[in-house]
Amino acid sequence: MPYLLISTQIRMEVGPTIVGDEHSDPDLMTFLGATKRKMLGNNFCEYYVNDVPRVVLNKLESCGYRVVSMTGVGQTLVWCLHKE
Repeated sequence: MPYLLISTQIRMEVGPTIVGDEHSDPDLMTFLGATKRKMLGNNFCEYYVNDVPRVVLNKLESCGYRVVSMTGVGQTLVWCLHKE
């Protein structure tokens, strides 16, 4: 899986950071220390970590991921990363 999206709420720049969905690479989620959860009202699961986005981005860089783009969507910050 060469692409990865991570996100956080604008008011939550100190964490948690969403790092994947139910189809994410389980080995990568373990490396990040992510926990799988299903929020009340959602029909999908997501992986999250309590780290700030900067820490997550640094960990992903050590695995060969690079930021392709970053944007704000409403109250959410989203980073798209790619691994060659």
